[in-house]
Amino acid sequence: MSPCVPNTHSFKKITMTTKHWLATYGDLIPAEIDPKAYPSVAHMMEQAMVQFADRVAFHSFSNAITYAETDRLSRAFAAYLQSNLGVKKGDRIAVMMPNLLAFPIAMLGIIRAGAIQVNVNPLYTPRELEHQLNDAGVEVIVIFNGSTPTLASVIDRTKVRTIICVAVGDGGVQVIDSPPVDAGLPNFVRFCDALLLGESIAFTPVALESDDLLFLQYTGGTTGLSKGAALSHGNLVANTEQFKAFMPAALRPGQEVVVTALPLYHIFALMVNFITYFSVGATNWLVANPRDADQMIDTMKKSHLTVFVGVNTLYAGLVSHPRIMEVDFSNLRLSAGGGAAVIPATSAKWREITNDFIREGYGLTETSPVLSFNPAMVNEFSGTTGLPMPSTDIKLIDVNGCEVAQGLSGEICAKGPQVMRGYWNQVEANKTAFTPDGYFKTGDVGVFDEKGYLKIVDRMKDMIIVSGFNVYPNEIEAVVSGIPGVLECACIGVSDEKTGEAVSLFVVKDKGTVLTRDDVVGHCRKELTGYKIPKFVTFVDGLPKSTVGKILRRSLRKTT
Repeated sequence: MSPCVPNTHSFKKITMTTKHWLATYGDLIPAEIDPKAYPSVAHMMEQAMVQFADRVAFHSFSNAITYAETDRLSRAFAAYLQSNLGVKKGDRIAVMMPNLLAFPIAMLGIIRAGAIQVNVNPLYTPRELEHQLNDAGVEVIVIFNGSTPTLASVIDRTKVRTIICVAVGDGGVQVIDSPPVDAGLPNFVRFCDALLLGESIAFTPVALESDDLLFLQYTGGTTGLSKGAALSHGNLVANTEQFKAFMPAALRPGQEVVVTALPLYHIFALMVNFITYFSVGATNWLVANPRDADQMIDTMKKSHLTVFVGVNTLYAGLVSHPRIMEVDFSNLRLSAGGGAAVIPATSAKWREITNDFIREGYGLTETSPVLSFNPAMVNEFSGTTGLPMPSTDIKLIDVNGCEVAQGLSGEICAKGPQVMRGYWNQVEANKTAFTPDGYFKTGDVGVFDEKGYLKIVDRMKDMIIVSGFNVYPNEIEAVVSGIPGVLECACIGVSDEKTGEAVSLFVVKDKGTVLTRDDVVGHCRKELTGYKIPKFVTFVDGLPKSTVGKILRRSLRKTT
């Protein structure tokens, strides 16, 4: 690393030690929060279940359960895990389902039992699922019936010993049509049966502390294999308290109504929609399939929502829906956007319909996720990701690791109680993930304005963001390289009006090979989740490379 040299530019020198955004906070936002306001997420949620016992906690299809019922059912599931399965503190349990009533029940039961939840996308391919289960050392999985064919195809190559299958209506009174469990899984337990068994068993509370692990949230790796961000109870308690400090008027105890269309297995919805709003007694309307636009509109109409959280793709789809004017937005107090840049035109259309603009934030899986947000004092779409959260340090560094002057761009590096401790069993990755003084290196390039608002201008990493989901080129390239006749390949992200970015793949064929776009895409569909599949496939004679043979993805971007 080159030594840092004095800044010679005319820009005002402001370092992270000054936290110049605090002046913008004024008296409206506390500079610090108590990161240990609760000993654990379990303590925080248990308090809410007592305080708001009679209030409806979740709606799902035709079912609804109160906070008291959520308490009873999650306690029963925790007891079942302890007594029937021998689950101990620190065991990893995978949860693979869409936004169903069983998700919050299962999650609360898992954390009350002291286990660590491994969140899995229910649309994962066998390859993706096998890696995640084995990397996390999962022996128990809670899985939606509709995802069981994927599990059946890899179960013999994992350590999974117990399969708990979830039907659509589990946890509620109304029985709802649900896909059958795959015939390749003869030995499984039905979630509803596990709850019944658990209700007759005494639950033994587990001592939980701030440093205990809560989630393994998987994100992309440089080898093409995802790695688990190890998030603690303290990380999520802190991020909840930080969000509360920024948006007190939209977090009124026992009054908020949230529509959750983003998947709960994603850290954004998991922290904001579920954990944060559950802690203040909100009623949460779960949307299992946001691609069913009419069903989503129907849910929004019934809810009389006060809070909506989404990515640009979701907002763009809603504002163009012919039935959107049927929804009553008169109670809406917060429209939050994240995961990918919110397009100004989308926010403008949303405001025209709802009288509320989209309030944008920034964060990563590794930061629980929120690092910055546009606080309550902001009253219009800013084009920035807002101010850093309380108790959060953000500095921008150049390629030499030196902090840049205010007004210049640099890699965003963050330190705070919401930042992960590291990646699960990834010693080498952890060595490079942090600066020598302990700041997490995001790989994103940002710039601060004089008031402390952060704007994202570029990414140093090759990561592609499709509809708020992270896509890592290495993973796609590893899959495509396995196609017979592919000599080499590379992929980049290109702008897309609908999804923010799309995957564009460049392929070099071996001589004499007959290979079409459909062949490549068809192979990818077998190995990759839908949002990772290349939208564009271009066959080329060769790829641009450095003198040492490294593929130059930036050069490919110049050709698009």
